[in-house]
Amino acid sequence: MILDLHRFLAVERSYWDELESILDRIENDPASSPTLEQLQRFHYLYERSMADLAKLSTFAAAPDIHRYLESLVARAYGEEHETRQSRSRFRPWRWFFYTFPHTFRRRIGAFWLASAITAAGCAFGCLALSIDPDAKQVIMPFEGLAGSPVDRVKKEESARIDRLQGGKGSFSAQLMTHNTQVAIFTMALGMTWGAGTVVSLFYNGVVVGAVAWDYVHAGQSRFLAGWLLPHGSIEIPAILLGGQAGFVLAGALIGWGSRSTRHQRLREISADLITLMAGAACLLVWAGLVEAFLSQYHEPVIPYELKIGLGLVELTLLILFLAKSGARHE
Repeated sequence: MILDLHRFLAVERSYWDELESILDRIENDPASSPTLEQLQRFHYLYERSMADLAKLSTFAAAPDIHRYLESLVARAYGEEHETRQSRSRFRPWRWFFYTFPHTFRRRIGAFWLASAITAAGCAFGCLALSIDPDAKQVIMPFEGLAGSPVDRVKKEESARIDRLQGGKGSFSAQLMTHNTQVAIFTMALGMTWGAGTVVSLFYNGVVVGAVAWDYVHAGQSRFLAGWLLPHGSIEIPAILLGGQAGFVLAGALIGWGSRSTRHQRLREISADLITLMAGAACLLVWAGLVEAFLSQYHEPVIPYELKIGLGLVELTLLILFLAKSGARHE
């Protein structure tokens, strides 16, 4: 093959320069995450340069150009087949706004299952109290919920002393810790092939349903919504994330329709479990702050309509975040 070297260089030099600039950028910032289009362009330039090197190998002249192109292709080959994991660094912003919601959407079936079981528990709690009001002592063995809803509302609305004064920080920390433990425990119960996760979610639903029925039946719906919505709109979905992770774990243990070994299946889901639980913990931190600094204050200190509106805004933003955040990169 006869090669017109000057024409060949005039056409191909720009592609080599572009590939070299990409390699310089990658080597200077090895933790960068190129887009799909950038990766495709890099692969094209790499293959084109290899083809150019093959053409030059048949041309005895211009050894300097041959060595340069050989070095360039070798560098590109190293990046093309890079396997070291230590190159990437953890980026919290990208993780929260892309990895977390993307993982949630990929495992959405497990979330709907957790939601359905919790809803069934809510229905059972409402039904149990509507049939037998005395069941309240068994379903809700909590001091703050044992009395009459009307008496509690009167007491809360007539309080003139900030009972959390000086202790909001410690109270919110206790809430964060307790609720995160509940979410992790619900996930860990997936080790029982999902049976424990079902029981945990169902019981949580029973308590929520019983509380809702108790206050609504007593005519205290505004108080209930103003009390629960600000933190519950985040806290309850976070607990459901724990149930979602529990069912993902159970699915890996059971292995329906999979020919992989159990060890392989557990390795495949480990990153998703960590992502879901870390995301739930982040949501529970916010829920704990809101419950300590807002939910515990009622009219006339804070109007119920303001608290209800805030809770609905939080819930709407959470739904949009989980459904849409990072979707365009998928």
